[in-house]
Amino acid sequence: MSDRGNDLARALADLALTVQDQASTESTLEAVVKGAIEIVPGVRWAGVSMIEGRTVTPRAPSDPLVAKLDMVQTELDEGPCLSSLPEHRTVLIDEMATETRWPRFAAAAVQLGARSLLAFQLYVLHQNLGALNLYGAEPGVFSEESAFIGAIVAQHASVALFGAETESQFEEALTSRDEIGQAKGIIMERFKIDSMAAFRVLVKLSQDANVKLTDIAHRLVTSVDDGTT
Repeated sequence: MSDRGNDLARALADLALTVQDQASTESTLEAVVKGAIEIVPGVRWAGVSMIEGRTVTPRAPSDPLVAKLDMVQTELDEGPCLSSLPEHRTVLIDEMATETRWPRFAAAAVQLGARSLLAFQLYVLHQNLGALNLYGAEPGVFSEESAFIGAIVAQHASVALFGAETESQFEEALTSRDEIGQAKGIIMERFKIDSMAAFRVLVKLSQDANVKLTDIAHRLVTSVDDGTT
């Protein structure tokens, strides 16, 4: 393996270890973004974006420019995160000044100083899309090597986002379970009934109101905490 190959392998291994060592989702994404700037040839600025419907939300931008370009896509309802990344794994813009697919977005990028873009689709889960956006300060700075290395870095970001989604769902499930237990306790105390009967009351309330059981439990617990019942 050449010196360049050895250096790259070492850099990617170091990035993988750094990502694993992070304590939070944001610090993980920041480590991925920092690694992209250091490892991928041609990158000047980078950031992770979340795309929900027609809204692009910046996460861990390396510079305010990156966050601004995410918000520009939402404001203009135009850009690669909204119309290309949902179907394609990679999007390349060699020269913003001559880009015709998203002319208003490209004009805004040029005005801010970004002249090229290499973007990667990160994951699709529950209709939400993630993107790793890499910007260059000059046209034509991204090569085949940039695309290859960037795709590997994007995999680290995908794992981080997927792990965060799974962790969030797990924490939400724990919270819901605890609130259902609290709601059952409230009903048991108030009506002097057992646990099974209290659960049936919750189910009946849920069905009558056409509201999820977890939401009924949350409302009941919240109302008791607020002293409104």
